[in-house]
Amino acid sequence: MQRVKSASSVLSRYTANNNGGFISRLKRSLSSLSNSPLTDDQENFVLVEGNGASRTAILNRPSVLNALNTSIGARLQKLYSSWEDDPDIGIVQLKGRGRAFCAGGDIVALYNVIRQGNIEQGKEFFWTIYNFIYMLGTYLKPHVALLHGITMGGGAGVSIPGTFRVATDKTVFATPETLIGFHPDAGASFYLSHLPGYLGEYLALTGDKLNGVEMLSCGLATHYSLAAKLPLIEEQLGSLTTDDPSVIEGSLQNFGDLVHPDPTSVVHWIETLDKCFGHDTVEEIIDALESEASRTKDVWSTSTLKKLKDTSPLSLKVSLRSIREGRFQTLDQCLIREYRMSLQGISGKITSDFCEGVRARLVDKDSMPKFNHKWLLVQYSFSLHLIFRDAQWNPPSLELVTADMVDEYFSPVTALEPDLELPTKLREAFL
Repeated sequence: MQRVKSASSVLSRYTANNNGGFISRLKRSLSSLSNSPLTDDQENFVLVEGNGASRTAILNRPSVLNALNTSIGARLQKLYSSWEDDPDIGIVQLKGRGRAFCAGGDIVALYNVIRQGNIEQGKEFFWTIYNFIYMLGTYLKPHVALLHGITMGGGAGVSIPGTFRVATDKTVFATPETLIGFHPDAGASFYLSHLPGYLGEYLALTGDKLNGVEMLSCGLATHYSLAAKLPLIEEQLGSLTTDDPSVIEGSLQNFGDLVHPDPTSVVHWIETLDKCFGHDTVEEIIDALESEASRTKDVWSTSTLKKLKDTSPLSLKVSLRSIREGRFQTLDQCLIREYRMSLQGISGKITSDFCEGVRARLVDKDSMPKFNHKWLLVQYSFSLHLIFRDAQWNPPSLELVTADMVDEYFSPVTALEPDLELPTKLREAFL
């Protein structure tokens, strides 16, 4: 097995040459893991399997669809660092227990700590998860994510930057953050912006779902296999004694299934999608969809238009700008920018859309949000697809979202707020 360079030795040099700023912040993240719903049961939430040349990390919060918290991010960092530095380990896998791979960040726990006035724990959550995502995107060993079941938001963030992503007939992908008054984060502005055409803008703004076949067809997944084959895939990968990506690629291909997107899939609407979502502003995108819906009366244009009109106007504008900037940025640049945006989103300085959206849709589920509007909740699920009546956000319309609001969303919360620190001198992004 080829020998990769020692991550721990490089880490020591990096610490010595950089006054320990990055490392001290990570240590502070680890030491703060107590008495918070964002940090409970660090060890139990990530299990480990494997021997020989293979290791598998298992996300183990099935009751909340394996939602991520700070403890999980810290635990994954610790495990992946030790595995990367072990010359006897050749392949690392990540999977979820139960019916989900990972439904994203634990936004209910995040909402609770914000309501308690503990913004610092919210910052540590994003800091820790984003640092793990960067580690995954620069990992020195082949990584296989088994995307069985729900794979949303941060769940995509802790899998898509890796080497291989195996989708199944049970996979459900989405980045539904705009539906709760937030923005697609956890590296989403990087990987969505690199999808064919303007599919990334569509997924970011609408929060629409993709199945495993669609993930494969657009490049979000590298392989597709029926869920029934997963035990065979895991057994085969566990028996490998190599860190050669081509060997792992061949093993995954042996279990692949030939599939085609359903006739109603969004991939068959890519020409119309590009024509509508290729515009510079959200207003122009909506105008194009209205024109298309009026001209063709097609279901896709009509349903897409409704999704956008039910979504937070500010979230739409900042998310579009985020994806557009991501096209010309590296993974680390996207994560640093998203960190600024996420802190703005939870701070409530510009808008309270995030906290109110989470409270109304996932916490109280009382169909009476404090936005001073009426809406009808007909279904509660982690897919976050709901039907509304006279929804009002803050600001309540695109016309009231000013350029200054959008600019502020991309700025530090305060002049003294430090940006996300990533070990870019230690780990250079491959893309």
